[in-house]
Amino acid sequence: MTLAAEIDKNGTSPEKLLAPVLSSFWDEPESWTLETYRRHDGYEGLRKALAMAPDDLIAYVKDSGLRGRGGAGFPTGMKWQFIPQGDGKPHYLVVNADESEPGTCKDIPLLFANPHSLIEGIVIACYAIRSSHAFIYLRGEVVPVLRRLHEAVREAYEAGYLGKDVLGSGLDLELTVHAGAGAYICGEETALLDSLEGRRGQPRLRPPFPAVAGLYACPTVVNNVESIASVPAILNRGKDWFKSMGSEKSPGFTLYSLSGHVTSPGQYEAPLGITLRQLLDMSGGMRAGHRLKFWTPGGSSTPMFTEEHLDVPLDYEGVGAAGSMLGTKALQCFDETTCVVRAVTRWTEFYAHESCGKCTPCREGTYWLVQLLRDIEAGKGEMADLDKLNDIADNINGKSFCALGDGAASPIFSSLQYFREEYEQHITGKGCPFDPARSTLWADDKDDKNAHRGVNA
Repeated sequence: MTLAAEIDKNGTSPEKLLAPVLSSFWDEPESWTLETYRRHDGYEGLRKALAMAPDDLIAYVKDSGLRGRGGAGFPTGMKWQFIPQGDGKPHYLVVNADESEPGTCKDIPLLFANPHSLIEGIVIACYAIRSSHAFIYLRGEVVPVLRRLHEAVREAYEAGYLGKDVLGSGLDLELTVHAGAGAYICGEETALLDSLEGRRGQPRLRPPFPAVAGLYACPTVVNNVESIASVPAILNRGKDWFKSMGSEKSPGFTLYSLSGHVTSPGQYEAPLGITLRQLLDMSGGMRAGHRLKFWTPGGSSTPMFTEEHLDVPLDYEGVGAAGSMLGTKALQCFDETTCVVRAVTRWTEFYAHESCGKCTPCREGTYWLVQLLRDIEAGKGEMADLDKLNDIADNINGKSFCALGDGAASPIFSSLQYFREEYEQHITGKGCPFDPARSTLWADDKDDKNAHRGVNA
């Protein structure tokens, strides 16, 4: 039974649906310090993990049902299990903190407010996969987070959670924090590995996969920040506690990033399977006087949804069955003042700019998508351009080295599916039918001090 069905059955109020775990003490003074983290059972999960055999630990995380929180939803324990043992090579753990998907804003707040949850998860994961060196690849623009993360690592070394013989377990572990130079493509795991090795960040042809030949051609696990940070709570409170939340195939808690034309944007930590309708009820709904027009369930690279999808369970199976992907759970909500063509054009400009240029479908296709979309938005398009858009997107989708091409095609397909008439209005009306002054992500009242609540609020 999904969470939504359970709620309907029991009549649970929306406010009781949240499950604060990673975010449970974000609002406390100095929540990022080791002292605060210890007050909230910090590093207790690590102690329990170190009392287990590494293979048993991997099996435990696998049995918990934890799935990757970075987009694809691949089982975390299974990823750890892929690392070959007894091969005589160093093993590496790389944490992907290069968060840059438009609308995605969960890992950076997590690192800023509770960095020790990630560090504890890293030590547990390294013990499981027999790794003695881990890396955090952080987006370089977020300097305050970088400084706070460095301080948390220093505290962990000083307390004996990192370094030689961690807590007397015999585990030696070094942790390196690396700041990237600001490339969206480096969020793709193999491009991240190339960048970490000092080369230009470009996706690798697979196989071989990182589990066999990753960082420095050695077995490597690449996990998302939230995925690793969720592990300590599972060890401390138990896999049955974790599986009691969410749905059967998508268990546990997760962070939903609600942004756009909503009354109260922010992070909402809840069990998987909650719906956007319930999250909007908790956040005060859409901004006053407006209604939902379209939204993304997992950032701009996931096919958009409309008002008819408000009750879709926000777990991997529910969103997939409805025709999209849960992705990073970046719920960008747009009201009726927003021009779909303008929004899709801006997203596509982003993908064209961030394409690494390695493969032809993505490099050339995103460029031509931008040209066509700009013409349509400016009233210079023709009806035949709509079929061209669909054809070019089809030639990109599934035919590029990495998922950037698929992400660029998703808004094209879904917007033409749900809002083809709006594209046609731009063509027949020789321009955008929306008032540019109102087709924005700003509130209507310019004198309101809280008016500027855009997607980055």
